[in-house]
Amino acid sequence: MTLPTLDSSQLITDLQSFGLRLADPDTGASGRRGGAGPSDHKAIRIAGQTIMVPIYNAASARSPFSASPAGPGGLATLLRDGASVGRIGFPRQPRFYGLQTFDGVPYWKIALLHGSDVLATTVLQTCIRYNDRRTACQFCGIGQSLAGGRTLAHKTPEQLAEVARMAVLLDGVKHMVLTTGTPNLVDRGASVLCDSVFAIKAAIDLPVQVQCEPPRDPIWYQRLKAAGADSLGMHLEAATQEVRARIMPGKATISVARYMEAFAQAVPVFGRGQVSTYILAGLGDTADDILMLCERLIALGVYPFVVPFVPITGTPLEAHPAPAPEFMRTILAPLGAMLRTAHMLSTDVKAGCSRCGACSTLSAYENQA
Repeated sequence: MTLPTLDSSQLITDLQSFGLRLADPDTGASGRRGGAGPSDHKAIRIAGQTIMVPIYNAASARSPFSASPAGPGGLATLLRDGASVGRIGFPRQPRFYGLQTFDGVPYWKIALLHGSDVLATTVLQTCIRYNDRRTACQFCGIGQSLAGGRTLAHKTPEQLAEVARMAVLLDGVKHMVLTTGTPNLVDRGASVLCDSVFAIKAAIDLPVQVQCEPPRDPIWYQRLKAAGADSLGMHLEAATQEVRARIMPGKATISVARYMEAFAQAVPVFGRGQVSTYILAGLGDTADDILMLCERLIALGVYPFVVPFVPITGTPLEAHPAPAPEFMRTILAPLGAMLRTAHMLSTDVKAGCSRCGACSTLSAYENQA
């Protein structure tokens, strides 16, 4: 039996909310388990695009979506409740994963391929808040991949530059994301990001986004830009102070108002649309909460990248439900229209999560009249 054909953006929104059951989770390129940011997912190809879909968490084990074993050509049938709804593919393992540094560190411990063409890494895999659950972000697994021996605590500028160069040459990487755990409450990681992006830019011509919490002194925006950063991400994660205080008590001490002040300082340095923020839908904010915040962000020239919350195994929120697809559509459809009206599109972002777009269907809604 085959179900009626769904609009591709609707199907992808459903997949990213429910996840996907795979008989062989190791099919195609390696997925990502644990770590900072969106995780417990892997890349698949569907409807001509590469997206990230939850695979390894408890929610995906209950998903109505499954896939047949990949056949010749690496294609598999996507099933919903046992009925065919399309075909999916699995990107190949990146070539640079097979290399190692002169001192014997595998490249994949230094940076990973996200989506189809973005290289991503957490420069500092530690955070001053992570080991104290009174202050830690409850959704974050930044220490998991380090504890599992899958990464390094600190990637040096030289290591990052070496891996970035080879990822471009061997796998056609088009841009890079450098994020970091928060090492202190002053520059909040901006200093180590400056050193990292400077080394990368000296080695290869590659657009780079840096991501950190707002540093105390706004001079760091100019320093990051001067070091070579093309765009900047400062992530609110949740829209309202009440939800932020409950879900990320330490990070919430930097209020929404302080973030808005930081955005207003950073946009003149990086340019309109080149500063972004990550918003996780499904943590408790209403659709109206998120859309009202997004309206304010767009007015400042900040791109609000809204993604469905993915519960990561081993975190305090591992049993928290992922947002329903209908809830995501009530946010993404009007938000896409806002961005279109403001002429602030993901395709104009030089580097980063919003340019990649693989963790959300927001870019598809930008193009719907």
